[in-house]
Amino acid sequence: AGSFQDASVIQCAYNLNFPLHAVPASSAQCPAWSAFSVSSPAVVLETAEDRPEAVVVRLYEAHGSTVVAWLQTSLPVQEAILCDLLERPAPRGRLPLEQRGVRLSFTPFRVLSILLVLRL
Repeated sequence: AGSFQDASVIQCAYNLNFPLHAVPASSAQCPAWSAFSVSSPAVVLETAEDRPEAVVVRLYEAHGSTVVAWLQTSLPVQEAILCDLLERPAPRGRLPLEQRGVRLSFTPFRVLSILLVLRL
């Protein structure tokens, strides 16, 4: 019922096409952990690619809306840099690291690539 946004169609499609795989582990309790979170359901974190001393994260706006979202991570980020689609750092692409994470602005269906340089 309602719009595809209200029905969480995009999240359901990801759950169907990329199901979680259970891996046997010890019976020891492990704390919950997530490398990334995004504050808006309209923004999808599509991929995170490992690089030496960095991670490239690609996100897109999926609802056809203009939205501000916060990208949060538990990784030790030293610097966040906006990149082009070939993952080259953009001139003056440095993004401020704030308490809430990295603030990202999206227009309808916009794709953003962010290079996260890690502290080692």
